[in-house]
Amino acid sequence: MKDLFRFLKRFVRPYRKNLVGSVVFNLLSAVLNVFSFAFIVPILEILFKINQKVYEFIPLTSDMNMDSMAKALKNNFYVRITGFIDTFGAPDALLILGLVLIFLTLLKTACYFCSTAVMVPLRTGIVRDIRTQIYDKVISLPMAFFSKERKGDIIARVSGDVGEIDNSIAQSLDMLIKNPILIIVYMGTLVTISWQLTIFTILVGPLIIWVMGTIGRKLKASSHIVQSYWSDTMAQLEETLGGLRIIKAFLAEDKMSKRYLEKSNQLRRATNRVTMRQALAHPVSEFMGTALIVIVLWYGGTLILSDEASISATQFIYYLTILYSVINPIKDFSKAGYSIPKGMASVERIDRILLAENSIVNKQGAIVKRDMEKEIRYSGVSFSYEEGREVLHDIDLTVPRGKTIALVGQSGSGKSTLVDLLPRFYDVCKGSITIDGIDLREMKLDSIRGMMGNVNQEAILFNDSFFNNIAFGVPGATREQVVEAAKIANAHDFIMETENGYDTNIGDRGCLLSGGQRQRISIARAILKNPPILILDEATSALDTESERLVQEALERLMKDRTTIAIAHRLSTIRGADEICVMHEGRIVERGTHEELIALDGYYKKLNDMQQL
Repeated sequence: MKDLFRFLKRFVRPYRKNLVGSVVFNLLSAVLNVFSFAFIVPILEILFKINQKVYEFIPLTSDMNMDSMAKALKNNFYVRITGFIDTFGAPDALLILGLVLIFLTLLKTACYFCSTAVMVPLRTGIVRDIRTQIYDKVISLPMAFFSKERKGDIIARVSGDVGEIDNSIAQSLDMLIKNPILIIVYMGTLVTISWQLTIFTILVGPLIIWVMGTIGRKLKASSHIVQSYWSDTMAQLEETLGGLRIIKAFLAEDKMSKRYLEKSNQLRRATNRVTMRQALAHPVSEFMGTALIVIVLWYGGTLILSDEASISATQFIYYLTILYSVINPIKDFSKAGYSIPKGMASVERIDRILLAENSIVNKQGAIVKRDMEKEIRYSGVSFSYEEGREVLHDIDLTVPRGKTIALVGQSGSGKSTLVDLLPRFYDVCKGSITIDGIDLREMKLDSIRGMMGNVNQEAILFNDSFFNNIAFGVPGATREQVVEAAKIANAHDFIMETENGYDTNIGDRGCLLSGGQRQRISIARAILKNPPILILDEATSALDTESERLVQEALERLMKDRTTIAIAHRLSTIRGADEICVMHEGRIVERGTHEELIALDGYYKKLNDMQQL
């Protein structure tokens, strides 16, 4: 329960008014329900001559205690009912009193509806808030987090786990508010009717709660396993969609289908166990409730049949009616008892995202910097993704303003990692990176990344129009600015050849475009941002000769008068760089211009000779 209250404290706070409204309407509904049942008992007693006592009006006085006043009110109520029957006759009185009962029931059901309706915005709001918080957290988390998590698992938490919270916790909130009110009101009524029967009932009742609690605890453990298997199936689906071309090319459809079937069978078996236990809860509570009624019926009968009866037959009928009414809230509590643990298992899973530590944050009093004046400097930089395995070793590198620095070397030599440290996708483990002498960790993240434009090997585009993809990082960009950027990037002509021009949708990840077209859209996006620092990560390595020529022209226009760090496999694209750094196993082993490196006859010369061959 502590975990549940912590969850409610985190997400229910903005909806306090809805909670208050629910409490008020549920209280009114419970009181009207008790009063409508209480209204029937004296009618039955007098109408069917069960009670032959003659009642006389008792005036209320200020010196009466609570007990005397309650007895006086009950007596005067009987006086009014007797007079009503004497005036209108038994049949007409029964009809009129029945109409009054219908009106009371209308009020009760209206309050019940309002108590449910006022909780709907709360429930849907909680689900929306959780999904929004997860999305915002995913965006804000450092890249290191995603190197350890599967995308399919994250998607499963946003979809399946949040859905489970909606089904299990959010929908149980109404019961958690309504049922305590009903139980308190009904139990108070039962004590008023017969405290002996109520004590007996209280002694027997906890057995139901204990049985349902046992089922609930087992359900939570099983639900953890179900959600884990659900994540596995989503991860498998995500991998399949991402690698569909390879799966078909290597005739691996049957292999992937069998693997998915195995995951689905694991999920099915775990779901079967959870569903069976969930289905067991209702029959058990039904059986325990009936057993409780029978036991109370036996004990109440002994009280009525004894020589000194403490309760009349009609009062006992009323008692059983209220007792049966209180069993339903207890059953609902038992449903919440097995439903909420399922939801809490999902809360624990989404908290792995929501409560994940974000090490890449703004330092208090961080500096805002909008432009680079002198240089970027790497000083003794070392980095490792996993402790004990350094990827970069003691890197020293200076990138003067307006110069182009190229990084070359074999795959896995640390080029992309070195570049990823500059926009603080990761933080250095040793050493420092400075811009104009200011450590990146002393600067605001948005100001660091605002100075940089990225063009990657794989063009990252969105399922949107040409216009929105080019204007992605520039709020308020005009049509003229977007068109000008596209022209500089050699993209305007093929954009205008599409059906709707700049308003044409480019498909998922730009799937309706060729590789060269996607790359030129990425370059147009960087041109429009107009950053002082440019990062090129193998921007032409996956293109054909013609596309490479068009992209290279666009890149040269983009790089003009900008500080550029370019990663390249094709040495022909960086021959004109101001300095070329050759990386090998996380170290810079050679540096200089193209001609100087050729003259060294080292790693660069070997790379150059292999590419010429």
